Amino acid sequence: MYRVIADGPLGQAVLDLMGNEIEVLPWSFAVEGSSDPVDAVYTYGHPQLNGEMLDRLTGVKVISNYGVGVDHINVPDAAARGVPVGNTPDILNGATADMGFALMLAAGRRIMEGVRYARSSEFTVYDPGYMLGREIHSTTLGIIGMGSIGEEVAKRARAFNMTVLYHNRNRKADAEASLGVRFVSSDELLADSDYVMLCVPLTDETRGLIGAVELTKMKSTAILINIARGPIVDTDALTAALRNGDIYAAGLDVTDPEPLPRDHPLLQLDNVTIAPHLGSATEQTRRQMAEISVENLFRGLRGEELLHEVMSSN
Repeated sequence: MYRVIADGPLGQAVLDLMGNEIEVLPWSFAVEGSSDPVDAVYTYGHPQLNGEMLDRLTGVKVISNYGVGVDHINVPDAAARGVPVGNTPDILNGATADMGFALMLAAGRRIMEGVRYARSSEFTVYDPGYMLGREIHSTTLGIIGMGSIGEEVAKRARAFNMTVLYHNRNRKADAEASLGVRFVSSDELLADSDYVMLCVPLTDETRGLIGAVELTKMKSTAILINIARGPIVDTDALTAALRNGDIYAAGLDVTDPEPLPRDHPLLQLDNVTIAPHLGSATEQTRRQMAEISVENLFRGLRGEELLHEVMSSN
């Protein structure tokens, strides 16, 4: 039986796939270390894992992550110790893009405000002039990060007859040809977009990518959508921009911190829609994530090539 440290509680699909071949050890082993050998580490949520923690363990053959984002794992530290890191890319692109559009529709059409109003005692008569929102169709969408998820977002935007701008580290000629998207500078994207959607991974370069300066470059009628990672946006700056009317609204699947304290001012604003990190949260996608992450785990334990290995940039 393999000894595997995991943060949890793990989902039932993951436990079923691990079967009786895995002894799951609590995350305290990763924090405090273990004198007995540990075969692998499985990250289910987003626990921090670095070289110092790995040095307190012996025998680790693989780190398998349930999800695509690995900003919580120090991949260079793992690589320096000869430990491969596996993740679950591609399968969650569609579900995450769907979530981006759900937030765009909810924020633009003020759906959460409408739901609260419809359930309240204040709703006594239909008023055609009440709670007007912003249109989505035939507007301009700016996508920051034209990776796999960004491309899925662009595909959906075509059905809404949207003009799609994008900014990326590198131009994507294939995406431009197949999806009709246009590469622009970040400043042009912020200035011209009715909706700005963040689809970039969290790195040192993207942390704090959207702050007070960037928010002031956006239209006062623009809506910011974040389906990436919370720290990509300066939370205080976003709160101020929403309060002051510098931008119209925001739709957030992620926040910084996550979750927000219950008394956080962002939670008090009507013009922000916040979901509890549901980007890939469909039954089908989460099942596939379980299958791939556990397959990565077993392959690493057997010394085989992982289905999907994260390459260190260092």
